[in-house]
Amino acid sequence: MKILILALSGIGDALMFTPALRLLKQGLPESQIDVLVMFGGAKEIFRNNPNINNVIHFNFLKEGAFKSLKFVLSLRNKYDAIVNVYPSNRKEYNLISLLIGAKHRVAAEYLRMNRENLGWLNNITVKEDDSMHNVQTNIRMIEKLIEKVAHKKINFYDAEEINLELNFGEDDLNFAENFLSEKKISSKDLVIGFHPGCATLKNHIKRRWEPEKFSLLANKLIDKYSAKILIFGGPEESELKKEVRNNIQSENALEIETGTLLQSAAIMKRCNLFITNDSALMHIASALQLPVVAIIGPTNTNYIHPWKTKHTIASLKLECSPCFFYSPRPLSCKRDDVKFKCIKELSVDLVFAEANKFISEIAESKQF
Repeated sequence: MKILILALSGIGDALMFTPALRLLKQGLPESQIDVLVMFGGAKEIFRNNPNINNVIHFNFLKEGAFKSLKFVLSLRNKYDAIVNVYPSNRKEYNLISLLIGAKHRVAAEYLRMNRENLGWLNNITVKEDDSMHNVQTNIRMIEKLIEKVAHKKINFYDAEEINLELNFGEDDLNFAENFLSEKKISSKDLVIGFHPGCATLKNHIKRRWEPEKFSLLANKLIDKYSAKILIFGGPEESELKKEVRNNIQSENALEIETGTLLQSAAIMKRCNLFITNDSALMHIASALQLPVVAIIGPTNTNYIHPWKTKHTIASLKLECSPCFFYSPRPLSCKRDDVKFKCIKELSVDLVFAEANKFISEIAESKQF
């Protein structure tokens, strides 16, 4: 059986599909599993995954409608099943699935705007559940596909014990080792990773904690613990990282610039703690089993909390939160007093207090 995974919606979503991917290969061991991605970072997530036969990379946003249609039709009738990674509630993704022509088209049935986004084109679906993590929804979809094609009832009862999966090449690990040596970061240092960015599409830039607050937090962590602060982010976040670094009053802070996502992730492995917005790197930190302080404002944390790792959510816990549930609509705020108050008024002291809890545990275990 030939199965195509449509992982078009981004890096974090791709990573949160990896437990389901492992279970899919376990349930249908003779199948060929290919993955279609749109972003280079998602390609990196799957690059060394042993459960995948081929990673196909095509940038629909860059190539335009004509080339995109031609590419999609080149895949027509080559697959028996297509799985739309959750969440991917866009009509374009459902049309791609239909045009490729697989007999089985697997996706979530969304609670919001499912009909408008052509969700009815899929013929194996599970009902979206706002109380579930993305990982769990992906697993439910895989269970239903295996039941349909293998004619056997399956329940991955131990699936919640499966971690997110990120596989490094030896070159990635060597890169990180050389970097840490060059920067004189030793095993005795307390190393804290920051990610001040997040996705920007659909107004999601409003989910970001202000860069100046990351800088103030770094100053406090350096003053109290002599911590080494590593500032991570993608190529498009270079100016953001520089802004955070320039307002840190110490040489103990470094902007991390690498050639690939896996090189950055290999450096992240050295962190004792990771402090981040709701972002792809939050999920990479989870895959690396790092303690995580997740700074989350409007998003439903049931969907995206750090999976299978020690974590805490830095949140104001406002009565209007969460207000963002999966929908193609841009992120918006209905408050009349302070727009996006949930993130705008989240203080440095609150996040510092959450970080202190983890640092106390780390110190007790003598990890630095």
